[in-house]
Amino acid sequence: MHYLLIIAHDASFAPTEHLVAEIMGWIKSMEARGIRIHGNPLRPASEAVTVRVRGGEVSRSSGPFSRSHEQMCAYELIQCASLDVALEVASEHPMAAVATIEVRPVWSQLSEG
Repeated sequence: MHYLLIIAHDASFAPTEHLVAEIMGWIKSMEARGIRIHGNPLRPASEAVTVRVRGGEVSRSSGPFSRSHEQMCAYELIQCASLDVALEVASEHPMAAVATIEVRPVWSQLSEG
């Protein structure tokens, strides 16, 4: 089953070279194990544009859809046998120690293939 790791941090977060190296190690390890499918860091939430269509009218607003103190900063798509395994994989991600990782199952009934 596929799971999306949604990684978020607050405004005080600043990555260090050591943390980036740890993340790269996690990526290599998860790819070697056949778990990591894809992932990337995201540009700052301040660069986001939110789009909504209501009553046929398109509205666009600058910024993220949520005004939370934590904003999504990266994502990882993983494939694991169970939620328990996905939670273990997420807990091994270096960002789990300095940020928040939401583990969300992908709704496979709507995916292609």
